[in-house]
Amino acid sequence: MNQSSVFEFEPSQFVPFRDREVIARCRAIKRSEIEQHANPDFRIKVVADSDLRMMWITDMYSRIKLAGEKGQKVVMLMPNPCPIYRQLARLINQTQLNCQHVTWFALDEYADQDGRIAPRTWERGFGYAMQRFLWSAIDEDLRPPLEQVHSPSNDNIDHYGDLMIDAGGVDISYTGPGWTGHAAFIEPDAPEFAGTLEEWKQMGARVCTLSPFTLAQNSLHGSMGLSGDLSAVPPKAATVGPKEIIAAKHRWEMAGISIQGTASSWQRLSARLCYHGPVTPQLPTSILQTLRTDVYITETIASNISNTWEKGY
Repeated sequence: MNQSSVFEFEPSQFVPFRDREVIARCRAIKRSEIEQHANPDFRIKVVADSDLRMMWITDMYSRIKLAGEKGQKVVMLMPNPCPIYRQLARLINQTQLNCQHVTWFALDEYADQDGRIAPRTWERGFGYAMQRFLWSAIDEDLRPPLEQVHSPSNDNIDHYGDLMIDAGGVDISYTGPGWTGHAAFIEPDAPEFAGTLEEWKQMGARVCTLSPFTLAQNSLHGSMGLSGDLSAVPPKAATVGPKEIIAAKHRWEMAGISIQGTASSWQRLSARLCYHGPVTPQLPTSILQTLRTDVYITETIASNISNTWEKGY
């Protein structure tokens, strides 16, 4: 009996972006094609996996150094703090780089089911980590005043974007696409960010509901135990909005997350969708396609997407 090998189905209702034709087109983008983009200001560059972290550290350090030499302030919008920030701190200390002119803003912070934002004293929070791995790791006579290190809180979330304006405006925003295509914690399926594209672009910082896929993604993070413990990740988060990312004077986007250095990565498809799919709130990071942005993709993420039956999970 001849049976068709074709088995077609719609993506699950839980998947935020479900356009099968677009997904198929982006899935088929080859490593040799991924740097190409219609917007010359959206500059994609594939780099070695081993280079990306040092490139990021170098960019942060250079901006701090050059601003200081010019007698200017520099305001930086920073992603999920991680031990890599200690390397920036070591470089600052070793070269005795004064950082009094630097202001840091965290992109986001976790919140509980009632929207109460985690305090900076919570050791798995982003505010705590930025203070621990970055600010505290810098020599006391070199670090900026603690008042220039900001993270979302219950007291400031309603005017978090205004704090950035008061500081002189964000000079550089560092981001990377989440599994859902989120930027910071701007989720495509969060009711708090519902609206048309033009309405969405004007939305500022707020508390929003995290996607189940983000819970899964972050349950694999070291701070959450690396074990898929969905219950360890808070259900909501405070985050900047599209408005703050759009308002930044420059943007530095990176896609280089794999599972503990292996070939497995949810970012291989999400990066393709965000950088080569439609500009839509259903793929929040896609807004960068319309803005002056430097995008760096590692070889692992840029590698061709293909099926293999030689490996399991």
